[in-house]
Amino acid sequence: MKNLVVLTLFTILMIGCKVNKKDEKTLEDELEIVEVKSPVKDEWVILFDGTSFDGWKGYLMDGVPETWKLEEGAMVLYPKKNESSNLITEKEYTDFVLSVEWKISEGGNSGIFLGVMEDETLKEPYETGPEIQVLDNEKHPDAKAGTTHQAGALYDMIAPSEDVTKAVGEWNLCEITINHKEDLGMIVLNGVEIVRFPTNGEPWDEMVGKSKFADWKAFGKYTTGKIGLQDHGDKVSFRNIKIKEL
Repeated sequence: MKNLVVLTLFTILMIGCKVNKKDEKTLEDELEIVEVKSPVKDEWVILFDGTSFDGWKGYLMDGVPETWKLEEGAMVLYPKKNESSNLITEKEYTDFVLSVEWKISEGGNSGIFLGVMEDETLKEPYETGPEIQVLDNEKHPDAKAGTTHQAGALYDMIAPSEDVTKAVGEWNLCEITINHKEDLGMIVLNGVEIVRFPTNGEPWDEMVGKSKFADWKAFGKYTTGKIGLQDHGDKVSFRNIKIKEL
């Protein structure tokens, strides 16, 4: 009888252990499902991995213009005269950190647009999107038109605090922060913060009002928009493009 009681207790304990282990595994499985389904922010997402133009298109176009080529992990613009071939993302963004490497040709000019809105009545992305200047500061005449036109500037609005660009033919790393919730815009070029600016309300409007864009009806009006790469008629290369939504 004593042995039967011990055996019964042992059997009950073993069944209990199995149930507990099963319950624990089920909870882990559920947690894994929740983790997968929950959107994760503050993580880098690759916008260009060097192998395809997936996620990009021409402004007011369905596909990518033939003037843009893939070469050695970079997207390279070979411009054509009297042809505008600006690239934009298919997706729109609001608050983010954008990281991109750029290399400009000798005497070249280009730019990175933010808050671009595609509109059939507006032929260029710069009619809506503020621009971070990409430039050969030594040989392009725009650099002599004032420091707000130099590489790294918030074009025609905020000048870089210093020139930290690499020599023409070398890659520059540009990190752009746009955070409307904190009213903060920031540009870090080659590891140095060179520009800081407001993104909202009266301070932003006042800044635009003092620029060449003062009377442009759509310029800088969109807090959510596409990111663009400019065709300014000069060869330019971009690579390692990624974004972190805030």
